[in-house]
Amino acid sequence: MAKTESFGLPWEEAYGYVQAIQHGDTIYVSGQVANDGPELIAKAPVDEHGKITDFGNMADQMRQTYVNAAKILERFGATLANVVEEVVYVLDVPTAMQVAGPVRKEAYGREDPQVASTILGVTGLAFPEQLVEIKMIARL
Repeated sequence: MAKTESFGLPWEEAYGYVQAIQHGDTIYVSGQVANDGPELIAKAPVDEHGKITDFGNMADQMRQTYVNAAKILERFGATLANVVEEVVYVLDVPTAMQVAGPVRKEAYGREDPQVASTILGVTGLAFPEQLVEIKMIARL
């Protein structure tokens, strides 16, 4: 039987998913966001039409996203060192390319993170003020 973990957040029930699921020695981590409990942190400013006006909070959001991923992995006895693949979804690729390297190296604790990584620019994410989302696969 698969082991699952969630944070008990309102959007888990509303959308209908778990934060992570383990099958055998593989943990599939749902897209993590920059939240602390039910609150998004380092929200991007938006105009009256809901369009983001500044991408400057991307590094802060990315850091919190890795913190949340580490928290959910810990429940399976894993760490970010167990991550073998990640997909980083961002609203602005140029900003992401400026901040992702330093933030990722900090999160993984090494200058050469040993993880296959893909970064994708997307037109929207789950929350209007959200700039980044990261999904992962880890192996025990």
